[in-house]
Amino acid sequence: MLKSVIAAGVIGFAGAASAQMPAFPATFATQEIETNGTTIHVRVGGAGPAVVLLHGYGETGDMWAPMAVDLARDHRVIVPDLRGLGLSAKPPAGFDKMNQAGDVAGVLAALKIERADLVTHDIGNMVGFAFAARFPGQVRRFVLIDAPVPGVGPWEDILKNPLLWHFRFGGPDMERLVAGRERIYLDRFWNEFSANPNRFSETAREHYARLYALPGAMHSGFAQFAAFDQDAIDNAQFLKAQGKLPMPVLAIGGEKSFGTTMATVMRSGASDVTEGVIADSGHWIMEENPTATIAMVRAFLEKGR
Repeated sequence: MLKSVIAAGVIGFAGAASAQMPAFPATFATQEIETNGTTIHVRVGGAGPAVVLLHGYGETGDMWAPMAVDLARDHRVIVPDLRGLGLSAKPPAGFDKMNQAGDVAGVLAALKIERADLVTHDIGNMVGFAFAARFPGQVRRFVLIDAPVPGVGPWEDILKNPLLWHFRFGGPDMERLVAGRERIYLDRFWNEFSANPNRFSETAREHYARLYALPGAMHSGFAQFAAFDQDAIDNAQFLKAQGKLPMPVLAIGGEKSFGTTMATVMRSGASDVTEGVIADSGHWIMEENPTATIAMVRAFLEKGR
C-alpha cells in the first residue's frame, strides 16, 4: 500500500545552523499567541486571502519557508509551530488533535481571520483534519500531504507497516533513551522516509535536532503519537455523526512514499477529493521536491478565486 521508501525502508532561533535554513521573508513577523491553555509561536506575513500552513513531526513551521515566500505574494500566510514543538510552549498534555484544533482556532481568532485555506503535512494533517471537522465553515480549501489520518480510511492497515513502529514508541523510558541523542533518533526519520536522504540537508538536520533537544520537546513529540488512539476515536465519531468533510480537498503523496494512498485515505474522510503525487520525492516533500509541491498547492488554492 505504501510505496517504495516507506515499504522498504527560525526566525527567532539563534545558531549557526539556522542561519543557512531557507528563510521567511523579512516582511514576516513572529508572534507568541496565548490560546487554549498554551502559547503558540506563529509567523505571519503577506496580504490577501488567508492560508494556514501546519507542519509535522521531525520539523517545525520552518519547513514551510519556501512555500511561504511564494504564497505571500498574494496571500496572508500564517505558520504556527504545533503545541510542544519548535518555539511554541511545551505543555504536559493536550496533544489529542481535536484539542490542537482549538489551538489553530485561537490563533486565527487572535489574528481576526474568519476563513482560511489549510495546507498540512504529516501530523499537521491530523491537526488540520480535526480543525476542519470542528470548524468546517472556517476552511475554504484543504491540502493534506503524505501522512494518514487516525481512524480514517485504511488506518488499521497502515498501522501494520513495520516501519511505523514509532507510532507506539514513547513514555518516560523512551524519553530517557533519546535524551542527548535527539539527532540519532531523528536521523532515522529523515533517512528512511526520504527517496534520497541527501536532500534533507545537514543544515536542516542540525537545526531541527537543536529544536527537538529543547526541554520538553521530545516529550511533546512522543505525546503527539500517544494521542493517536483517541484521535482515531474522535475522527470516527465525527464521520458517523456529521459525515465527510464538505470542503474541496487535495490529497498529495510523495511518489516514493504514500503516493496515491493519500487520496485513498481522504476519500473516506472528504466528499470532494483531488489526487496529487509529487514525483521523485519521499515523505519530506518540501526538502525533496519543493518546486513541484509549491506549484501543485498554488494551483489548487487558486481554483474558485
